[in-house]
Amino acid sequence: MSAHCCEHDTPQPGTLVNLARYRRILWIALVINAAMFLVEIGAGLQSGSLSLLADAVDFAGDALNYGVSLAVLASALAWRARAAVVKALCMMGFGVYVLGAAVWSLWQGDVPQPLTMGVVAVVALLANVAVAWMLYAFREGDANMRSVWLCSRNDAIGNLAVLLAALGVFGTGSAWPDLLVASLMAGLALQGGWVVMRQARRELRQDEVAVRPSAPPPNPPGCHHPHGTPHQ
Repeated sequence: MSAHCCEHDTPQPGTLVNLARYRRILWIALVINAAMFLVEIGAGLQSGSLSLLADAVDFAGDALNYGVSLAVLASALAWRARAAVVKALCMMGFGVYVLGAAVWSLWQGDVPQPLTMGVVAVVALLANVAVAWMLYAFREGDANMRSVWLCSRNDAIGNLAVLLAALGVFGTGSAWPDLLVASLMAGLALQGGWVVMRQARRELRQDEVAVRPSAPPPNPPGCHHPHGTPHQ
């Protein structure tokens, strides 16, 4: 995914319509992501797949993100931007974690179970495509809404990558495809987190300018004596 896909102006949050529908979609997305976290964490541990475990952590992070989004949905722009900063840090932290786990796994040599990887990846892909489709109409919102859309889109791409990793493990009998995909997912999380962080910081600066008190207008000439004594 190239970074230029996210380089565009963002409409003001007040232009968002059908806020109640957006709130319902966030609740649905939260439940789906929490359920898929439980499925993938179990499947990842059972199959020995790092890419499944990485995706499980991602589902958990997204469930938290949707909860934060619901909490700040009606808040001022500055608070929504601060929430987006927290979510961006979570996304980048997830990326760093997966990269570290991939490096550590190079010393283990265990081959994951490709069948479990493939089946769970298909289920996760269906779940994320459904959430991304529901959120598609709201992808042009503020940094907080944009981060929600980016998470859902990135997750669908990540599920396809896990499915390809399962095929690679099956075909090669090696753990390398699983480790490669896990590393790519980490890079995707780092890139998405940086995009959200940049926009959130820009919105915080805009909010600071908007609330900064303006200088009082100068006194009209001739109204006051130079030494403060009014003219008679």
